[in-house]
Amino acid sequence: EPYIMGEATRVMSLQDGTKKMSKSDPSEKSRINLIDDADTIAKKIRKAKSDTDALPASVEELDGRSEANNLVTLFAALQNKLSKDVMDEIAGKQFSEFKPMLVDVAVAHLAPITQRMNDLLSDPTEIDTILKDGAKRASKIAQPTIDEAMNLMGFLNLNE
Repeated sequence: EPYIMGEATRVMSLQDGTKKMSKSDPSEKSRINLIDDADTIAKKIRKAKSDTDALPASVEELDGRSEANNLVTLFAALQNKLSKDVMDEIAGKQFSEFKPMLVDVAVAHLAPITQRMNDLLSDPTEIDTILKDGAKRASKIAQPTIDEAMNLMGFLNLNE
């Protein structure tokens, strides 16, 4: 679970606020994928399950309103804020006002990630280069520990 400014944040399904957002959910509408474009993100958020009541003034008033709580949590997480810190901004808003705000925040935050994901997916050579570089750096960091463990266990160190 990601931690947003010290707050444990669990974003739930866009279609059922009581279920965890998961890539294994058969419904594409239940989640935002990192390769979703801005239009797809907007459609998913607009169709996200919500209720008919306006957003309350406090996080505590979201108890029992799992879908509303979920969308507020997502809104806060995308801004790296606590849910309680966004309540003043959204309190009293209907979902018809709030969801476009959430779309703007989600697209602004996720668009660069989506672009990078699509760039990488279109260039497998770049992925291989990144993986090889990461493996070299990891090996360099890990090798002293491996050498020490091998020495302690009495194995010959062929790297010396």
